[in-house]
Amino acid sequence: MKLRVLTSALLGLLAGCATQSFSMRTLPDETPAADNARAVQRAAAPAPQPAAAPVTAADAPPLTTYDPWERFNRFSYRFNARFDENILLPVADQYRRLPGFIRAGVHNFFSNLSEVPTVLNDALQLQARNGATNVGRFVINTTLGIGGLFDFATRLHLARSPTTFGNTLSRWGVHPGPFLVLPILGPSTLRESVGMLGDYGMSYGVNVADLYRGDQAYALEVVDGVDTRANVGFRYYATGSPFEYEIIRFLYMRKTLLEDETLHPQGRQKNADRKEPAGR
Repeated sequence: MKLRVLTSALLGLLAGCATQSFSMRTLPDETPAADNARAVQRAAAPAPQPAAAPVTAADAPPLTTYDPWERFNRFSYRFNARFDENILLPVADQYRRLPGFIRAGVHNFFSNLSEVPTVLNDALQLQARNGATNVGRFVINTTLGIGGLFDFATRLHLARSPTTFGNTLSRWGVHPGPFLVLPILGPSTLRESVGMLGDYGMSYGVNVADLYRGDQAYALEVVDGVDTRANVGFRYYATGSPFEYEIIRFLYMRKTLLEDETLHPQGRQKNADRKEPAGR
């Protein structure tokens, strides 16, 4: 009997020691080295990221556009889509079948002619450096480039920097005005439409090689239009959206306003202020 009690007590003591030994092994060693290792692990663990703030209406540009002539603009947009699909785009597709060097020569020719109003607009915008570069481009391409058929100026690292009378008006603070869809010519604004007339008036006044007066002027306008369409990948109603007119209107006006920020002196100053380091 005593032997059984002694044996039971001994087994209970051994079981308690085994339990104590197991629980002690699960605890980390309380040493400086272990503390440092755990600190390193906590530092290496990725910090929890804060939840992203929701986008508010103030973070996005407004979708509203000043379009008081919307009824006329929608009519012009539908007319342009039909004209493009049935007339202009088929002609442009046939034009693309011409050899590449011919199309490149035609494109370079009209680009060289556009340097004339560009130079005049550079002068009106007081952009002396761009004006000098564009004068150099016109002289080089007209002479070495055989009337502008070859763009030697770009090979000589004289980059093209086109500008329009619409940009000139923007440079001196004229607002774009209402959205306007011009027949055949496409999306524009009241200011840009006046700018087109100004650019044509400059070209007509200078009249390089007598190209802007007479029957040849009409032929050149047609060829220029076909070449321009052949180099534009836009297709009417290709988005499949029932709100394509609103999308095009929004994108065009946003592009115009972004260009105004770089052309207008106040816009450039605002951009410089935004880039100014804090605390300077």
